[in-house]
Amino acid sequence: MAVKIVTDSLSDITFDLAEKLGVTVVPLTVLFGHESFLDRVTITTDEFYRRLTGDQVWPTTTQPPPSAFAEVYNKLAKETDEILVVTLSSELSGTYQSALQARDMVEGKCRIEVIDSRTVALGLGLMIITAARRAQAGASLDELAKLVGRMKENSHIVIYFDTLKYLARGGRIGRARNLLGSLLSIKPICTIKEGEISPITRVRSRAAGMDYLFKFASDFKNVEAVGVEHATTPGDADALVKRLSAIVPADRIYTSTVSPVIGVYSGPEAMAVSILAAGE
Repeated sequence: MAVKIVTDSLSDITFDLAEKLGVTVVPLTVLFGHESFLDRVTITTDEFYRRLTGDQVWPTTTQPPPSAFAEVYNKLAKETDEILVVTLSSELSGTYQSALQARDMVEGKCRIEVIDSRTVALGLGLMIITAARRAQAGASLDELAKLVGRMKENSHIVIYFDTLKYLARGGRIGRARNLLGSLLSIKPICTIKEGEISPITRVRSRAAGMDYLFKFASDFKNVEAVGVEHATTPGDADALVKRLSAIVPADRIYTSTVSPVIGVYSGPEAMAVSILAAGE
């Protein structure tokens, strides 16, 4: 029996790809006041960003409860005796802890390995895609856990923010706090370092930001996969993919939309590029 792969909705892999790869995605929740929505399940990205920019109610988020993971584990345990769970960074969410706690709620015998990816968005998603393909090819749980451990060292992400106000208000500002108070015309570029948001530099325009994302990706000489995602600017994402396809095979480039839960903190017009570099 093949190992089953579980992740959360902040991996930003598309529904179609998750279904094709046999990946189960556990959604986080976004709340507008007393209204709660499952990430990408009961609210679309388009609807979320419309409300984010148009509503006066500021959204909040919450991780899945352990019971949500336990329900998935119990279902998959009928199909396999080994499950690999890889979640977004524990520095950014309590999702990893929920996934761990749920192991004690599983009926029957099933080995479940839970790993903190220490990243988010397609930085996590590219790891899940690679692991799922290996699982379909027959890799064991031990082999997959070692693979994820190596990929954690080779996963890199840069994020262009049109503004840091959403990140600051949402309490996920991390080391990027020292960029607050910058001129409005300055656009911050950040990464994930030691599991949390960390600043890299600032640029003066969106065009300069897109150039920075391209240069970041082009600096890697041996690339397993590239992820490009946007919040509300598909044209910019398409243009970046076109530039990248000149240096990276098209079948190694994955695209997605920044999930509603991430969007609470990134805000509209954010863009991100993730790289999964080839291991040794």
